[in-house]
Amino acid sequence: MKGVTLLRSDAHWELSSKRSLRFQRRSSEHSVPMVSLSSFMMFHLLPGHIQPAGHRSRKTRLVTKDGHCNIEFGNIEYSNHFAYLVDFWTTFVEIRWRFVLFLFVAAFTGSWFIFSLLWYWIAKSNGDLIGQNRSEGHVQCIDNVNGLTTAFLYSLETQTTIGYGGRALTGHCIGTVALIIIQSLIGVFINCFMCGVILAKISLPKKRAKTITFSNTAVICLKKGSLCLLIRVANLRKTLLIGSQIYGKLLRTTTTPDGETIILDQVDVDFMVDAGKDNLFFVCPLTLYHMINKSSPFYELSADTLPQQDFELVVFLDGTAESTSSSCQVRTSYIPQEIQWGYSFLPIISRTKTGKYRVDFSNFSRSVRVSTPHCVRCFETDADQRNHNKHSIENPNDQHKLGIDNLGFQVITIHDPVDFTKM
Repeated sequence: MKGVTLLRSDAHWELSSKRSLRFQRRSSEHSVPMVSLSSFMMFHLLPGHIQPAGHRSRKTRLVTKDGHCNIEFGNIEYSNHFAYLVDFWTTFVEIRWRFVLFLFVAAFTGSWFIFSLLWYWIAKSNGDLIGQNRSEGHVQCIDNVNGLTTAFLYSLETQTTIGYGGRALTGHCIGTVALIIIQSLIGVFINCFMCGVILAKISLPKKRAKTITFSNTAVICLKKGSLCLLIRVANLRKTLLIGSQIYGKLLRTTTTPDGETIILDQVDVDFMVDAGKDNLFFVCPLTLYHMINKSSPFYELSADTLPQQDFELVVFLDGTAESTSSSCQVRTSYIPQEIQWGYSFLPIISRTKTGKYRVDFSNFSRSVRVSTPHCVRCFETDADQRNHNKHSIENPNDQHKLGIDNLGFQVITIHDPVDFTKM
């Protein structure tokens, strides 16, 4: 940029300012409009080293980096816990795998044991057990069931339809016919329910969300002539997400004019790509940006005040999996310590000699320092100054009326002095 000295450190400010003043005086002799000194402090250019991915802060956040919500509920009425039993299907699907496996084993072994007790009771009532006094011509209800162990084996064979042939109903007892029908129906119900729970947990949409990843840090830099906040998101599968939409929520504690403190106050943050913000073509990693302007909640921030802020930026990505047609949502969050002011992401997409596009994920979260305005206000002020100077150059006839803008002075009209002294 012409007329702007890019500073490498604060130690060189004094020397650079003197050189800039000398350059300004020489230029003013030729009546060439100059940029005001406020623009010299607007940019910081540090050595162009590559910044590795930012480390995760231990600060408490509402949404973790992998999308889990860090919240707990307290003082819930005891009666409300029964709501989980009413919605038992969702409860079974959302519990951990260890509990699902435990319920799977307990459901089958428990049903086998309960029905074995019933078969044992029928055999004992009919006098079929070993040690009971059997009369001549005694007819057994169940062949080869003469104890609790054989009753359990018969219950298992009946419910799993193994049918070894050693134990079977004789048909002389009506109760055994009714009991085998009931056990068969209950066994089918347990099979369907447990298989449904396992299949539902395997095909949960949040498992698809595991293959969607965000950059570890966000960056703030210039993009298309505006100061923007940038993040990266990538789809690790070749199957697309249909109808993808991305948006953000800024969570912070605010105080209303009435003095009420609102914890986790939510403010919308719009993200977009060059093609828009809806129906993203998610075939390769995308760089999403939020334009920081007067309507942005980040408008008052600067490079110095950003690390001292207390907020959390939660980013959401909604879409429909192409292979399963199930909707999924991916979440992550960024705190001020994970937002790098004056950085830009490294390029990661290249083209091979064979004509294929290659994505280098080693640079996915890496960034490099770039010249960036110190704040949004000074950037807008400098933009107005550049437009003013450009107008002066395009209209040389008005150069004697236009000079260097100095906001510390006000232009006034001075009339000839009138002498009121009377002799």
